[in-house]
Amino acid sequence: MKKILIVEDDYDSKQLLEIMIEVYCKFPLIATNGMDAVRLCKENPDIDFVLMDIKMPELNGYEATKKIREFNKDIIIAQTACAYLGDREKAIAVGCNDYISKPYSQNDLTELLKKWTKNIIIL
Repeated sequence: MKKILIVEDDYDSKQLLEIMIEVYCKFPLIATNGMDAVRLCKENPDIDFVLMDIKMPELNGYEATKKIREFNKDIIIAQTACAYLGDREKAIAVGCNDYISKPYSQNDLTELLKKWTKNIIIL
């Protein structure tokens, strides 16, 4: 099983992500803002994968990613419902490994997980 951090301030989106990743991670870590994401990454250096929402309170996903990159090299996937031209490039520039726009399918997420993680188990 992988250790995954979901960074999502929208309750419904968080619930959906938990369901979508349950075959890879039974008990994901959850952050509802960028400050919590940074803290959880510091406290859990064994995180394998971060699903980082971009638009959040306190510290947005871009700024949180920059701070996390100061000490951590985990796989970070930017995710956003507000997809604009250039967002993918901006996410990569601040340190995200990849980018996905909402809504995305289970298959889209599975392909990203396979692309960025080794030895992923799909049940």
